[in-house]
Amino acid sequence: MQLKIKRGDTVEAISGKERGKRGKVLKVLPSDANVQVLIEKLNIVKKHMKPSQKNKEGGILETEGPIHISNVSIVCPKCDKVTKVGFELSNDKRMRYCKKCKEILDS
Repeated sequence: MQLKIKRGDTVEAISGKERGKRGKVLKVLPSDANVQVLIEKLNIVKKHMKPSQKNKEGGILETEGPIHISNVSIVCPKCDKVTKVGFELSNDKRMRYCKKCKEILDS
């Protein structure tokens, strides 16, 4: 399965309560039908934790929750706009590029 969003990309939420906010992708969680992404400082959820050896105090922790991949769109670093992603072959590798300014997204 070829994903258009990878770890380290800057994305913008295009729907939901976080709409319009931008952040960096921390992790992509692929599965058969439900691909989700964790984005830095977006979709903050509270998690109640019991005290344990790792977490001595316990309490309420705030962490990033997953967002479905269809609710985010990639931001081109050159034109700084939300864009679609295309693929092209160069040197026998599939490279992602911005469909607005034709800038290659993979380094």
